[in-house]
Amino acid sequence: MIDNLSTALLAPILIMQGRYVRRVIPRLPEAKGARSGVYGAGPKIRLLIVGDSAAAGVGVNRQDQALSGALVSSLGSTHEVTWKMLAKSGYASGKVLDRLKSSAEEPFDFVLVSLGVNDVTARTRYDEWANNILKIIALLKSKFCALRILFSSVPPMHRFVALPQPLRWWLGARAKKLNAIMGSIVKKDDACLFVSVTFPVQQAYLAKDGFHPGEMAYALWGAQVAKMIQAEMNAIEG
Repeated sequence: MIDNLSTALLAPILIMQGRYVRRVIPRLPEAKGARSGVYGAGPKIRLLIVGDSAAAGVGVNRQDQALSGALVSSLGSTHEVTWKMLAKSGYASGKVLDRLKSSAEEPFDFVLVSLGVNDVTARTRYDEWANNILKIIALLKSKFCALRILFSSVPPMHRFVALPQPLRWWLGARAKKLNAIMGSIVKKDDACLFVSVTFPVQQAYLAKDGFHPGEMAYALWGAQVAKMIQAEMNAIEG
């Protein structure tokens, strides 16, 4: 009710600011480089990274500077990692689901999912968001044999200084709601983990658009996820 009321009252301003942001914030390309490979030595891990522009490495030049590079490098210090990325800038949860449906069957031990920002900006309905998350989980288990599925939290958009107010507040409120819904779903499934991404929203950690992660943020994110995966591997390996 409050969300609908605030949207209705602020609609003219939000529309104007949204157009302004799309006009002035530069559109950065996805990071260049391999989107699959084998790295490291030790017990074998099969890793899938799926999602949006952050998963695809927008904000840095090369994949070794991006989330995939940071995560695979960290895991590769203790394991042999066979990894693959299915990600594209602009993907919301529905597009991620479609991409998984159209991809070939392949088994993975761990899957990292990064999505939500495009669902915020596209105003994906909350019930549709929940339904998409549940379908993604089911598909990753059935088609990709995932043992553990890690969902990264939707970024704290209320802290994105590149966004003007009240657009920043409004997008942030929606991001918090999507996080709450996703977190509730993940907590009910023993195969899923919620990754509360923690890196400073400061210019040094952000890309030049002030919107996407920069290399330092990707490094922290990858190390955080790697630590969780290594803990899960230790538990699985006994």
